[in-house]
Amino acid sequence: MQAGSNYAANQVQSFAKVAKSGFVLTPVIEDLQLSVTPEQLARRVAVTIPAQTATMDLAVTADSPEEAARIAHAITERLIVAVDELSPPGADGQKPVVATVIRQPLVPTAPTSPKPLQNLAIGGLVGLLLGAGQALLRDVLNTVVRSRRDIEQVSDQAILGAIPLDESGDVLVLNSDPHGLRAEAYRSMRTNLQFLALDKGGRSIVVTSSVPGEGKTSTAINLAATLAAAGEKVLLIDADLRRPRVAAQLQLEGAVGLTTVLIGDARLGDVVQPYGRTPLDVLTAGRVPPNPAELLGHTRMRALLEDASKLYDTVIIDSPPLLPVTDAAVLAGETAGVLVVVGSGIVRRPELTASLEVLERVEARVLGLVFNRVKRSEGEAYGYRHSYYSDHPRAAPKKGDRKSKKRRARAEVAA
Repeated sequence: MQAGSNYAANQVQSFAKVAKSGFVLTPVIEDLQLSVTPEQLARRVAVTIPAQTATMDLAVTADSPEEAARIAHAITERLIVAVDELSPPGADGQKPVVATVIRQPLVPTAPTSPKPLQNLAIGGLVGLLLGAGQALLRDVLNTVVRSRRDIEQVSDQAILGAIPLDESGDVLVLNSDPHGLRAEAYRSMRTNLQFLALDKGGRSIVVTSSVPGEGKTSTAINLAATLAAAGEKVLLIDADLRRPRVAAQLQLEGAVGLTTVLIGDARLGDVVQPYGRTPLDVLTAGRVPPNPAELLGHTRMRALLEDASKLYDTVIIDSPPLLPVTDAAVLAGETAGVLVVVGSGIVRRPELTASLEVLERVEARVLGLVFNRVKRSEGEAYGYRHSYYSDHPRAAPKKGDRKSKKRRARAEVAA
């Protein structure tokens, strides 16, 4: 008895393949006058064998429920004939395997495809996954700092000011646009500096950045001018002895200056230049030396800063970027603190991280960060964004435009 059951189960595996072969499907196509090939019809037929049974489940997909049931019925009838023809008789002359239909094909009441709700849910899930993946990939590959969130991913240092981008080329904004957004941003930064409780007479502040092009020089100039406009006596020192720019930006004499004092050829009071009618004095860089880092680390530089702190309420020092050279790190240890300028669209997060690590190694006090070149489109505290929305009416679908829904009829055959 067990042997007969095993034989029937093994035969069912073979007959499942026969159900999708031309031996069965060609007569079905001829009888029903279908305009398909056996191979095309076979792709619309699914045959499954439930575990530990000698039965087959037959499913047919068609454009209408009636057609699906009609094809399924024709295949089961032809399969019964095929099983009879292919099963050899036993010793007693009887067929060891006989196929019969145990459940007739039913006309389906609902389409198997498409499934709008299911497809919509799957599409939404795939869209969310793709969006999340794209956002993650963008964060991994694009490390350029463009927003406050990018800065916060790197450091918890306070952002003392956010300076809007200005492409006009005007250096001193208090003169060119005293009531503009940039001028107000520098005034706000001046106010924030007051909360740091730096004593007057000891407020020597280094202004630097991670890489060139972030706007450290313009930040130092405008911060110094803003402090002077509030009545403070301010000294602006150009300590970028590699690429000095303060003299050119303010149209001052640059042949003598900081290097002249450091090599002992002049005193501080001899080379300081007043700027306009404000309490702002400027010490330009002077001649570019062959050994900038050594000069800035010399005891004469320390003595100069001590003298300047006695004469001025605040000393602002424009220094080179942190990553290319060590000059800013050398100066940082001799001053009250450091302002790090972060240029939007210029510096990358790893570079900002590295520059802050440099300052940490020399035990410099980071007073805060200045987010510079902020675009209004970035949605920061400056500027507004307006959006225009329009609703476009959807055209009603025309009759006959809908795709035909696929229907599937099922039948069960036992062997």
